[in-house]
Amino acid sequence: METNESQTIKLLNDLIRINNDRIEGYERAVGDTDDPKLKSLFHTMAQESRKFKNELLTEVVKLGGTPEEGTTASGKIFRAWMDFKAAIAGKDRKSIISSCEFGEDAALETYHEVMNSGKLPAQYFHIVKEQDRNLHHSHDRIKLIRDTVKSL
Repeated sequence: METNESQTIKLLNDLIRINNDRIEGYERAVGDTDDPKLKSLFHTMAQESRKFKNELLTEVVKLGGTPEEGTTASGKIFRAWMDFKAAIAGKDRKSIISSCEFGEDAALETYHEVMNSGKLPAQYFHIVKEQDRNLHHSHDRIKLIRDTVKSL
């Protein structure tokens, strides 16, 4: 049986992993576009996840846990899919943005699973909820760009 602390560490580590996915995904997206505005946006999104990761890392360490350094299995699949799609599409802006939106959806899903698990103690819920709120804003930015950008 898991202790409350080990359950909390596991949940926070799930969020660290999805932020690692997000960082790698946006770093990949930076390399896949020549558009300076998109590069800037993708850098900002990666930086946002670094901030979230550091906040979560701090809490895991306070609990006596070991923070995750890796990514999720689905994140690895997602990056392989992005590689394939980029090779086929030739760095098509709309494809890159759609791939980023896919990643944002995965991040939001992970945050919602953690928040709705019923296992996250209240003292961590506010941190996770604030990060989720920011992720929603980022998702909406990506979606708006996807809806307005034209393929090259």
